[in-house]
Formats: sequence, C-alpha cells, structure tokens
Amino acid sequence: MKKAVKRILIITLVLLAVLGAYVFYVFHTYYRLPDNLTLEVSRNGENTYFDEDFGLREGGDYLILTYNIGFGAYRKDFSFFMDGGKSSWAKDEESVVAGVSAMAEIINDVSPDFILLQEVDRGSTRSYQVDELEILNQFIKGYYYDFAQNYDSPFLFFPPWQPHGASVSGLVTYSREGFKDTRRRSLPISESFSKFVDLDRCYSISRIPTENDRQLCIYNMHMSAYGSSDEIRAGQLAMLYGDMEADYKKGNYVICGGDFNHDLKTQTQENAPEWAYPFPRESLPEGFSMAIDSANPSDVAHNSCRNANEPYQEGRTYTVTLDGFIVSDNMEVNFYQNMDWGYEYSDHDPVLMQFILN
Repeated sequence: MKKAVKRILIITLVLLAVLGAYVFYVFHTYYRLPDNLTLEVSRNGENTYFDEDFGLREGGDYLILTYNIGFGAYRKDFSFFMDGGKSSWAKDEESVVAGVSAMAEIINDVSPDFILLQEVDRGSTRSYQVDELEILNQFIKGYYYDFAQNYDSPFLFFPPWQPHGASVSGLVTYSREGFKDTRRRSLPISESFSKFVDLDRCYSISRIPTENDRQLCIYNMHMSAYGSSDEIRAGQLAMLYGDMEADYKKGNYVICGGDFNHDLKTQTQENAPEWAYPFPRESLPEGFSMAIDSANPSDVAHNSCRNANEPYQEGRTYTVTLDGFIVSDNMEVNFYQNMDWGYEYSDHDPVLMQFILN
C-alpha cells in the first residue's frame, strides 16, 4: 500500500512539474509586437497597369477584394475545435497547398486592383509549416504587397487529441500601385490568460498616392470576435476610428476592409449565436459608412461566412456576413458583391467592391 501511494505521489509530482514547466514556457515566450511598426514592402513581378508617375486617378474606378482564407484548412468537410467542431489542423499538407492555390486562382481571375487577405499562415503546425504567402505569390503577380503579423503563438497542447501547436500568421495587402507609407497598429486586447491563445490583434494601413496629391489609405482589419468584452471591442474601434478620421481630415480617401467578426447586415437573424453580434453602425465617425448598405440586395444575399462548428451543409449550417468594407464619403461605391463560392476553400467567401475616387 505504501509503495502504491509513493508511486502515485511521484507521478503526481512529475505531472505538476511538467505542467509548471509548460506554463513557464508559455509565459516566457509570449510577446506582442510594438505598435506603429513600419511594414516591409515587397514587389511580386513587374507592374504596367498604372502610371507610376501620377498615382491613382481622380474619377478613376478601382476594384478591391477582401478574403479570409482560413489558413488553407477550411474545406467544406472541415470543422474547427474552437467553434465546437473536431479538427485543429488542416487535413494534410496537400489539401493546404491545393486550397490556397485555388483561392489564389479565384483572386487572379477577378484581377482586382487591391487585395486584402486575412489568416495567411507563414509557418504553422496547423497548416503543416506551409508558407501560404509564397503560394499566393505564384498566382498573384504584378503587385506590391506588405505583411502584418498578427499571430505568433507558443506551442499549444490543446485539444489533447490534436494539439494546435505553434502558429505564425497575418494580414496581407496587395496593390497594383506602389505604397507611399505602411504601418502596423497593435489593437488593445484582453490582458487575461486568453491573450496567450488569441491573436495579437492588429490592423495594417497601406497608403497609396493619388494624382491630386492625396492618398488612398487602405486599412486591413481582423477584429476580435464579440465575447471578450464590450470594453475591448470599444477600445479597438476607438483606435481604428481615430486613425481613419485623421487620414480623412487630411483630405485622403479611406477604405477599411477585412473580417470584422460582427454581422454587417442591418437585419439580424433570429437564430444568431452570440459571436455574430451586430456591427455597431451608430459608432461610425461622421463621413464614413458601411459599403454594404449601398449594395443591390441580390448581390449580398449570400453570406460571407459559415459557422465552423460542423462540416458545411447548405440550408442547415448557420451563415452570416462578417466581411466587407467601411468607406469615406469622398468616394462612391459603384458595385458591391458577396461572391458565392459555396465555402469551397474557406469558411469565408470573398467580398468584391468597385469604387470611384471623387
């Protein structure tokens, strides 16, 4: 009996020591990137689409697309453990490469002037260490681009059946026209233990010159989902709005696009889960509006995101529009569409907008 108790005690102490070492590792390796970083600008292939001597044209119409590519994992049969599903990783490396390539082909076929992407992995356990930006650049040529990291997690040992592992991921902004200034802004986040597993929330600002000595300021955003706290949500929006207003007051054109993790439609669904909280339109600064409000209803009937608590089943799986654009009133939205790819390659589908610089 004494030997059995002794063995149990030793095993318990060993487990506690391992757990303590892991907690120390998580705390010791945690960091946040500093605010207001200048982003490195790269160029992928030659660009003859715009006249680089003059910049964007006043009165010119341009296409912009936003797409959360879901780190290449979210095929129709994929469900994510943090949403109540099963999987933590993509099916295999081949499916990641095939999925990211297919999404890049969609983007290449549309050939927008500006592209905003979210959840682009650069070396993560969940996507088999595939550099997804490298794959995207094999298809999306003739653009300048910047990368803003918003996730660099330590190795996470949950769920126990398939530990999520370590992740490096971020936001990518592409432009046919060269950038004049690029910034990464660190958003306020929760200071609770959840910060060790959540994204290092941020947004990027990519400023592009126009021929009338103004700038087109493109904000690429991936907001926190509702549920952390009202204070965090309000703090993130206040910071974002402050930068947007400052650019607008200088006479610049402003577009904020990406995954807002809030329902962007005005008519809320009755069966909406808590995380699909309506976007607070009343908080928008003067001079800004949600671009989806000017869309033809038939062009936004398809929702941009599906719930990942189960494999996608048309007519059963909950869907909602989380992706889109906020625009300043010195530009005109000429066309707006939630593109319908049936969530074939991601739990999000792309959103496309054509705008005119007034």
